[in-house]
Amino acid sequence: MTEAWRYGGNQVKLWRTEAGRTREELGAEANYDAETVKSMELGRRRPTMRLLQVADQMFGAGGKLAAVAEYMKPEPFPKRSEEYMAAEAEAFAINWYEPLLIPGLLQSEEYMRALMSDACPPLDDETIEERIRARLGRQETMTRRIKTVYGFIIAEAALRSEVGGKEAMRRQMDLLLKLSELRNVFIQVLPTGRACGVALVGPLILLETPEHQLWAWAEGQKTSAMYSDPDRVSALTQTHGMIRMNALSAGESAEFIKKLAEEL
Repeated sequence: MTEAWRYGGNQVKLWRTEAGRTREELGAEANYDAETVKSMELGRRRPTMRLLQVADQMFGAGGKLAAVAEYMKPEPFPKRSEEYMAAEAEAFAINWYEPLLIPGLLQSEEYMRALMSDACPPLDDETIEERIRARLGRQETMTRRIKTVYGFIIAEAALRSEVGGKEAMRRQMDLLLKLSELRNVFIQVLPTGRACGVALVGPLILLETPEHQLWAWAEGQKTSAMYSDPDRVSALTQTHGMIRMNALSAGESAEFIKKLAEEL
């Protein structure tokens, strides 16, 4: 919850109350239930552009509520990921390990949508669309940054998760194979039987800056951290190296992915 959300929601409430209208009436016009309208008015959820525009017209605000929409635009990334996104945009090399999900830079739009639609607490449609747009943009950037090396290790469990269903997962694997053909993208699979203990802890990303500084990014359910301390980065680099030693080669991984796709 942010100050902008609270301010925007309070403005809607003030205009609605002045007009003598109920949350149920506003919700019916904007296609939201009354409880969702209440959450937006209280700032627990971001007031959507649709709600603000409908409220503006419904309450005769003369553009005053619609103008608030400019400050309510959904953010392309969660706040806790902004530090990582800035580092990724400049990184000279990126080595990414994921135990349970396809790495964001390799996800199909279908896979992204399935994941984001299951977010808890739920995301509104505008936020989902903005985050998908941003993630696809990062993926497109990866295909153009030929001088940046991207190494991905994906645990077998992530390939068998069937996010979005069997057909969606088959198309996701096709995208993995397509992206693995890029000169600067290397995709390896960590088979279940080879997973060492540290591979079960969680995702890990190592980044090298243009100045050859080494950073590490670790993420959990609701927390994440960027590390630059040499001792901490060294320990995480060793962890990544141990995982990589147990992974299949890029060629073996492509064959592994093809086989899994055929089994779906």
